[in-house]
Amino acid sequence: MVKGMEKTFNIRRADLNDLDALTHLFDGYRQFYKQPSDVEGARTFLASRLKRNESVIFLAAGHAKGALGFTQLYPMFSSVRMRPIWILNDLFVSRTARKLGVANALMEAAEQWARMEGAAGLELSTAKDNGTAKSVYDARNWELDDAYDHYSITL
Repeated sequence: MVKGMEKTFNIRRADLNDLDALTHLFDGYRQFYKQPSDVEGARTFLASRLKRNESVIFLAAGHAKGALGFTQLYPMFSSVRMRPIWILNDLFVSRTARKLGVANALMEAAEQWARMEGAAGLELSTAKDNGTAKSVYDARNWELDDAYDHYSITL
């Protein structure tokens, strides 16, 4: 249990029983990144990840306000280190729960879980102008990579 300002919430690993709550948070997350709302698509996407055990999702839930935020991790492997790495792909806190320590608590849960799993580390990327998120990562001692350039291709 985590106490944030006047609200109390807990962090737990989500499962299919949390699908309704996760769906609305995930749809809000996508809208934050300028995607159109698609509640049914969000539900289908999340259900598939959970049923296939393709990701690990942590959910922040408050007693009074329900679902407050989530983070979703995807597995990857480091050939050089010969160990798993987890991609912290999604982190979102509902507008009404911001500044209560929810993002920090979700990241703490992800970090602890990755350590327990024997991971070499966690990685994430965020928009260059997402100063709020960057301040959370900086406060948690995450390091901004300046050694490698990240490339991608949209298919």
